Amino acid sequence: MKEIFSIFVILLFALPLQAGTVYKWIDKEGVVNFTDDLSKVPPSYRNRVEVEERKDVKEEVTPPPPQAVTRGNGEEEIKADIYGRDEAWWRDKVRPWKGRLKEATENYEATHQKYMEKSDELSRRRFGSPTQYKMNIIQLDRLKEERMRYEAQIAEVNEMLKKLSKEAEESKANPDWLK
Repeated sequence: MKEIFSIFVILLFALPLQAGTVYKWIDKEGVVNFTDDLSKVPPSYRNRVEVEERKDVKEEVTPPPPQAVTRGNGEEEIKADIYGRDEAWWRDKVRPWKGRLKEATENYEATHQKYMEKSDELSRRRFGSPTQYKMNIIQLDRLKEERMRYEAQIAEVNEMLKKLSKEAEESKANPDWLK
């Protein structure tokens, strides 16, 4: 009887487990952080995230509920994707990313405007001291770095919106829900 029980236990632990994705990053205080959702990683650390495929972690899979369908004029109108997520769910998923995109774009444009003004001022000013000239160059460099940070934020948000769009397409969600 003990042999049968031992074999049962061995077989139980030998069964393959599903894989899961784990995102790992180290914050400014040196603390190692883990999550299974990339959107939970702070934006300032996303370029330093290490992605690990874990085979010992089971991902939560929920069975898709039935789709809500209404009939009108002989046509079917789908009110949910194949996983039962409706328009409100998709809009809530996209809304924060669109807000970030708007904010980053506005910040980029404001910084670009300051950069151009400072650059014009520097090109018109021919008779300043070397110290003033160097200070203006330093300010231009700072504005350029700030503008590059906003460009990176815009690229990151656009990438996430593309991923959401692909996810919506795969789950048969109405593309208008992402607008």
